[in-house]
Amino acid sequence: MSDIYTLTFVNNSNNNWDFCCYQQDPNINIPDVMSLAWFAFPVAPTTVVSFSWEINYQFVWSQMGQLAAGVKFSASQKWDANLSTNNSIDFTRKPNKAFTFQNQMSAGVPGTLFINQDETIPEKTAAVGINMSILGAPIGAGSGTFVVPAQPNITASFSPHPTYWVTFGQFTPGQVLDTKQITKKAEIAFPVNVYDMVAILGSDNKWKVTSTQALTQAFLASGDKHAHALLLDYDLVK
Repeated sequence: MSDIYTLTFVNNSNNNWDFCCYQQDPNINIPDVMSLAWFAFPVAPTTVVSFSWEINYQFVWSQMGQLAAGVKFSASQKWDANLSTNNSIDFTRKPNKAFTFQNQMSAGVPGTLFINQDETIPEKTAAVGINMSILGAPIGAGSGTFVVPAQPNITASFSPHPTYWVTFGQFTPGQVLDTKQITKKAEIAFPVNVYDMVAILGSDNKWKVTSTQALTQAFLASGDKHAHALLLDYDLVK
């Protein structure tokens, strides 16, 4: 059983925002690869929201047109995968024009996920990629993390080593992101053997990232009997 990671978002700003978590991966060198709004949820001031996930991968695809920033990706199929076995799958379009995955197997190359697109795949009609499943995700969340435009006779290979990022603004789950244009962001780096992190957006609209353990220690040191108030007082997080 894999470890469960949890990220808690605290909106201590004065605005209603959509909290968005997405992944980036500098090791995925696939042309046109795009990150998605992996988790996006509206959060009012003084509100706390959490979500959890395991590092369990899935193959995903969606029938759509041009893959561009702002377009929503909604997974039509999710097939469980892992990096050692069941890490290769075929993507095809049937004679009735229905797209589907088939022939999942081991590629014999651990550490990489392969999507083999055959000659039936037309250009600019679908996108394929991978997802990391969210536990108890709301509808639409966790539809994908990285996607690329589908192409005929191309194998898309993903060797994921993701980093986690948060931002705020107006987002919907599955939205294709132009991560180079996102400026109000912060990286969520999980230290070794730490699985619970907190991202606090302050009244100055700046991020403060800490661990739940550090928050607990600050709470105990402060003598404050109101843990919720401590969460919202990001100045107590050093």
